[in-house]
Amino acid sequence: MRIFSATLATETNTFSPLPTSIEGYKEGVWLRPGEHPADAPRMCTAPLFVARRRAKAEGFTLIEGSCFAAAPAGTTNRADYETMRDEILAQLEQALPLDGVLLGLHGAMVAHGYDDVEGDIIERVRNIVGPGTVIGVELDPHCHLTLKRVRLADITILYKEFPHTDVVDRAEDLLTLVLKTIRREIRPTQALYDARQIGSYPTTLPLMRAFVDRLSAMEGKNGVLSISIAHCFPYADVAEMTGRILVITDNNKPQADQLATRIGEEFVAMRGRTAPDYLAPDEAITAGLAANAYPVVMADPADNAGGGAPSDNTTILKRLIERNVQDAALGPIWDPIAVRLCFDAGLGASFALRFGGKTGPSSNTPVDAMVTVIGLARDCWQSFGPTRAELGDCAAIRIGGIEIVLETRRNQALGLELFRNVGIEPTEKKLVVVKSTNHFMAAYGPIAKKVLYIDADGPIPRDYRKIPYTKVQRPIWPLDAQTTPGLIL
Repeated sequence: MRIFSATLATETNTFSPLPTSIEGYKEGVWLRPGEHPADAPRMCTAPLFVARRRAKAEGFTLIEGSCFAAAPAGTTNRADYETMRDEILAQLEQALPLDGVLLGLHGAMVAHGYDDVEGDIIERVRNIVGPGTVIGVELDPHCHLTLKRVRLADITILYKEFPHTDVVDRAEDLLTLVLKTIRREIRPTQALYDARQIGSYPTTLPLMRAFVDRLSAMEGKNGVLSISIAHCFPYADVAEMTGRILVITDNNKPQADQLATRIGEEFVAMRGRTAPDYLAPDEAITAGLAANAYPVVMADPADNAGGGAPSDNTTILKRLIERNVQDAALGPIWDPIAVRLCFDAGLGASFALRFGGKTGPSSNTPVDAMVTVIGLARDCWQSFGPTRAELGDCAAIRIGGIEIVLETRRNQALGLELFRNVGIEPTEKKLVVVKSTNHFMAAYGPIAKKVLYIDADGPIPRDYRKIPYTKVQRPIWPLDAQTTPGLIL
């Protein structure tokens, strides 16, 4: 038995001011066949990582393809996408004949000329391997679960958790079902329900936690092979940007249809109740300072690099400075120039530094302040579940009672290492402000005495009605009050 695996992934914010070129992939995940590290998967490479570990024991040969992934940002350069795609496709052709293909994709990648990158990749893979080869795909739930890609793949599985701490678990599920399909132990049959809605669905909050747990308990019983919830990625202007439910059963289409409809109707009924409440910056600061226990973790999702934002907005930081807040930490701010200046100045130096507020109007204006360099570290990283995320060189600076982490590799706040790399202990701070939507909760939730969410003026607004969509299929909630959810496959 022969199985090929590869990755090509990013999450594309089509409104982002940061174009994505091949350099973004080289700074992220750029691994040729055989180069994948053995310690942990990287962004979207879990299928290859899991297959490598299980190949010998389960009697199949793994042929490794290239793995390319970039941090979320704007639309990928067309020629660069085609170059990476065609390299993987050439490797696939050389690997023939194949029994199975495992693709680690994101699901919300857009390149110039390709609104459905994943659909394009899967279609080309199918044309090469033919109808008899089993194609399995792992996707992020913040994806566009298009009809094209679902129809062309035999098995599609999305992570269930937000924050995405289950990427390896879902890759294990994917490989298991692909192997069973190859061995003709099962015959996957799919149903897809379109909820016609845009939303945010953190599984760290009670409503989604209970929903996901109930769906997970159904899998592996009564012929139900897999249930996936596509949250959608709201910051992409593509036609099939919407929440969807995918159910896969063992050769039972009526069962799949019935279950997808039931789950989809429940998903629709949860509209407007799955996301946390958001406070204005000053409201959040006041509430955080009034808390009786610390640390209070405050999230800034509007400037989340994980959603394609620059992560250099200064609005909340400026209010902390103006209010002379003490015992606070904030990070990360992406500013490679400021980091370089801090290294040049040296540990312990105090000097006038301009930082942040560089990328565009939604970044606000730079901070000009006398700072003290309190931490410097090269080649930093932070943990995120079973994976590692690179931060590049980092510097920590202090302004009054506020300590700030500056990074050279644009990333959101994920692990506590973000602060600890440069000598800041987040558990000892009154306020910890993190630029992230919800992934921070995996590491910061357990240390937080209270979590507050802020709706600042960054480039990723929480009110989806403020986003200037032109391609999204209408009607869709909350842009439209009346919608028509239902089965589409």
